[in-house]
Amino acid sequence: MKTKPKNNWPVDVSQAITLQNQLAGKVRSCPLENEPRIISACDVAFIGPIRRQKQLVAGVVVYDSDSGEVIERRAVIDAVRFPYIPGLLSFREAPSVIKAIALVKSDTDVFLIDGQGIAHPRRFGLASHIGVLIGQPTIGCAKSRLTGRAVAELPAEKGSAVELIDKEQIVGVVLRTRSNVKPLYVSVGNKITLPQAVRVVLKCTTKYRLPDPARMAHNYVTAVAKGLIKADKIYGE
Repeated sequence: MKTKPKNNWPVDVSQAITLQNQLAGKVRSCPLENEPRIISACDVAFIGPIRRQKQLVAGVVVYDSDSGEVIERRAVIDAVRFPYIPGLLSFREAPSVIKAIALVKSDTDVFLIDGQGIAHPRRFGLASHIGVLIGQPTIGCAKSRLTGRAVAELPAEKGSAVELIDKEQIVGVVLRTRSNVKPLYVSVGNKITLPQAVRVVLKCTTKYRLPDPARMAHNYVTAVAKGLIKADKIYGE
């Protein structure tokens, strides 16, 4: 993956919001020529007690959605440089995720991000931020809603989906990935359409609520954070 870590990240809240507003216009919702097969799921785990977390693990699991096999996985340990503020998650996590993506050698059709895409008050969540900076297709796949409202009650069956609306704009879907289990919130990150994003998530979801590569990425970064698996690179050593 030919991408370079970005170093000039804002550390001030007002600057971060200004940057989101500036970059949101660079997000593109456009169809991929082919249905994506190689999915790279990205996730983050924090090291240490809550409120005193000074390091995080950012990891990527590259997954073949046809065979169900893991092709590659990479992780970095990095410093936490931005506080937890709803709506500004990308400034806390994206710099380290991009560093992990930069280590990936395999080609990727789309990146599956644990966070929002355009289902965000400024239409520029974590998945959109990463997608714009690396210039690749990304999907936001979040476990909770940040903004918007469902247009109808979501049926209990797996595969059910209803649109998520914010300020009269469709920003994503509420998607049931397992019957009678809490839904996920799927949105365009960058360079993909919403129907394609939903198909990717459902194709990769088998027995669990989370898509398989997302669950693998979560387990991977958790293991690295616990010291059970070594990171590929540690920043700040």
